[in-house]
Amino acid sequence: QVQLVESGGGLVEAGGSLRLSCAASGFMFSIASMGWYRQAPGKQRELVARITRGSSTNYADSTKGRFTISRDNAKNTVFLQMNSLNSEDTAVYYCQASYSSREYWGQGTQVTVSS
Repeated sequence: QVQLVESGGGLVEAGGSLRLSCAASGFMFSIASMGWYRQAPGKQRELVARITRGSSTNYADSTKGRFTISRDNAKNTVFLQMNSLNSEDTAVYYCQASYSSREYWGQGTQVTVSS
């Protein structure tokens, strides 16, 4: 059974930092592409960052230069380091796995940036 469990969300002041973690289980993490998405109230879910099995990365324009995605295959975990946070980063952040032609999602973790 595939499980993705996010942690690390919370309330932070504008300009601050947070590090999200996503612990994965139930599939071969090392060959999966992993991603972070977010959904703000009244908006569609959008890509934040992705990392391939070979650790190639891509970012949304709004997060490039501020956010860093990384993975630890030994711990089956993907991270999202978020710096210089602003109010527009407030959203529920979801971990996503692409594996064996299927997509899997975590339950999400709330990030709230106060201005």
